[in-house]
Order: sequence, then structure tokens, then C-alpha cells
Amino acid sequence: MREQDEGFRHKPMYVFLLLLTFAVAVSFQGWRILFNNFAVEELGLNGLTLGAVQSVREVPGFLALLVVFLLLFVREHKLASFSVVLMGLGIVLTGLFPTFWGLMFTTFLMSVGFHYFETTNQSLTLQYFNWQDAPVVLARFRSIGALSNIVVGGLLFLSAQWLDYEWNYLLVGAVAALCGIGSMFLKPDRQESEPQYKHMVFRKKYWLFYVLNFLSGSRRQIFIVFAVLLLVERFQYSIEEIAVLFVVNNIMSIIFNPMIARGIKRFGEKKVLTMEYLSLAVIFTAYAYAETKWQVAVLYILDHIFFNFSIGIKTYFQKNADPKDIAPSMAVGFTVNHIAAVVIPFVGGYLWLQNWRLPFWGGVALCLISLGFVQKMKPVPEVVREKRPV
Repeated sequence: MREQDEGFRHKPMYVFLLLLTFAVAVSFQGWRILFNNFAVEELGLNGLTLGAVQSVREVPGFLALLVVFLLLFVREHKLASFSVVLMGLGIVLTGLFPTFWGLMFTTFLMSVGFHYFETTNQSLTLQYFNWQDAPVVLARFRSIGALSNIVVGGLLFLSAQWLDYEWNYLLVGAVAALCGIGSMFLKPDRQESEPQYKHMVFRKKYWLFYVLNFLSGSRRQIFIVFAVLLLVERFQYSIEEIAVLFVVNNIMSIIFNPMIARGIKRFGEKKVLTMEYLSLAVIFTAYAYAETKWQVAVLYILDHIFFNFSIGIKTYFQKNADPKDIAPSMAVGFTVNHIAAVVIPFVGGYLWLQNWRLPFWGGVALCLISLGFVQKMKPVPEVVREKRPV
């Protein structure tokens, strides 16, 4: 793998995306670590109101289609930089508006930047790196993100004892804002890539990509919203304990992400995703019966590890896609990913109030449905893959 690394790690686009990935990882992880405790302890939110805020957070993901129209006026890498700046600004402002509606506004602002960066990040990665390098690059970015998360988790473990929420949000948000501004002076598009369509692209041959993105977005919300809520509300995890758990989580990511990339290259996306969905069905079932802090911590770590297998959805699409379809298709995929995500946190919050186990049973159902659809994946012939740009 090291020989292959030499081929892409010096590319301008790799360096550019690596910088922004680091910035987004630090700021978003800091926001996540602080968010549930800030919402519960400072604002007094419950499962329903917290679910409402999380639903608003997913609206920009649902509107990722607008990225295609923005590309008519700005180059894609410039949009990525601006998105990171906007995300940082939203996080900086979070601690300054400690009300329910203030949290709604700052969360929406942060989320616009985060989701538009993720859309352009995935698109640029699949455009500038071939199908052999893409799984390694995607896994590498996740590992860099995990390492960054460990750093911010350790810093917040210390700073939470000395600084209030306002200063903590200011510090983690400033990382994204400053790195985003700095990246605007880079020129990562010196390497040529296939010109992208600047209009919406919906193709019948991509139907499985759309379906798996929809199900992945639905399942992801249960992990992001209700697994952490389970830690904080039912098992009374403190900020320091959440920070430690996130650090352990990300150490596991650093260890397993390269293995995931090698697994995709060796066994193919179908087998890797099958393993993910089977494992997550078991994990969501176990969530519903967790009785101790240690049990739910182990489940959360395993949940996070298998969540990283989802890069197989993107690499499977890359092998089947027309290279000109990548940018608009990533926008469509992100929107499809967030259709249910806009609704599930709010509906799940209502179910949580009735019985906290119900959202996790819903997660089991989504995993089994995903498992059925992934069996529709077909191997891409070598002759087709070799026509993809290198």
C-alpha cells in the first residue's frame, strides 16, 4: 500500500482536501462532544426538542442539490473552502446564543457549511483519484479525521474543566474558519479532471446508489442522535467521559480504516457492506438491552467502526459511473441521504419519549432492509474499470 500512497499523496488536491478534512474533523468533533451536554445542561432540552434541533441540522444536507447550481458561479474547490469557513462561523456563534432558537440558528448555519463541504469533498475525491486509489484516499481522510478527533477530544477533556461553553465553541470553531480561509490561497485544481455536468443528473442505472444512500442516511441518524442521547440521558455520561469515549472511538478508526480500504479492494463492496449491515443489526439490538455504562460504550465504539464501511457505497458508484456524472451525482446522493434524516430525529424523539428502545428497533429494521438491497450489487468487469480515468 505504501507504493500506492506515493502516487497520490503529493497531488495538490490531496494536500488541499487533507487540510480541510483536518479542520472539519477538529471543529465538528468539538461541536459534537459539547452539543448534547450543552443542550441538556444549559438549555434543558429533552428528547423531543433535541430531536427537533437535529432535524434542522439535516435540512442543509437535504438541500445539497443546490451545490450543482452554485457550481455554475464558483469553482468546486472554492466552494469547499467557503463551506468550511461558514461551518466554523456557525460553531463559533453557538455558545453566544444559549437558547433553543439560538441553537436552531447556529446549528443550521454550521450544518450548511458542513454538508456542502462533505458534498464537494466526496465529489473532488472521486474525480481526482482513480478507482484503485479512491478507497485508500477515503480511508486515509477518515483516519486523519480520527486522529484530529483524538486531539480535540483530549483538549476538550482539559478545557471543559477550566473554560465555559462559549469559549470552547469559539476555540473549536476558529480552527475551521481559519483553515478554510487559508485554503482559499491554494490552487489544487492544477491537475486535470473530467469536466463535470452543471445540471441535475438522475439516471436509472444509479438506482441502487440512491437507495443505499437513503437507507444509510436514515440509519446514521439513529447512531448520531440517539446513541449519544442514550449515553448522556440514560447513563449520565459527563463531557469528560464523552470526550474519553470519542478518543477511544477514533483510535479504533485509525487502526481499522486502512483495513476497511484493503477489504474493499480485495473482497469488493458487496461483501464488505454485507458484513456492515449484519453487524449493525446486532449492535442496534444490543443497544435496546444495554444495562451498564460499559456495555453501551463498547456498542458505541463498534457502531462507529462499522459505520466507516459505508465508503463502499461511494467506491461502488465510482466504478459504475460516467466520470462526468460524479459532481452532480454526489449532490443528488447527499440529498437522498438526508431525505429521511430530516424527519427521523424528530419522529425518533417522539418515540424516545414513549419508549427509548423504539428508535433502536427501527435501526435494526433499516439494517435488514439495507442488507437485502446490497445483495443487488454486481461486480464491475475489469475492462470497464480500466476505462476510468487514472
